[in-house]
Amino acid sequence: MAKRTRKLGIVGKYGTRYGSSLRKQIKKIEISQHSNYTCTFCGKNKIKRIAVGIWKCKACLCVVAGGAWCLQTQGAITVRGTIRRLRDLTET
Repeated sequence: MAKRTRKLGIVGKYGTRYGSSLRKQIKKIEISQHSNYTCTFCGKNKIKRIAVGIWKCKACLCVVAGGAWCLQTQGAITVRGTIRRLRDLTET
């Protein structure tokens, strides 16, 4: 099959439908959901999305709950930083 999506990439499957700005947003989401992430348990770059919000490491077989399209949501990152900051305040 010939390569048809030089500029469009993963959203070339939509053709000219849905408008360019929506396709750009979808492209960002689909690239993030299909990429590999680093496992916090074994350190390998092997975590893949298996369903909405469920991520599995192919190396150590651990299953992690995360965001729908990316492993860690912005809210989770903010909460983790806040907890770390409060923990440091109580320890010192």
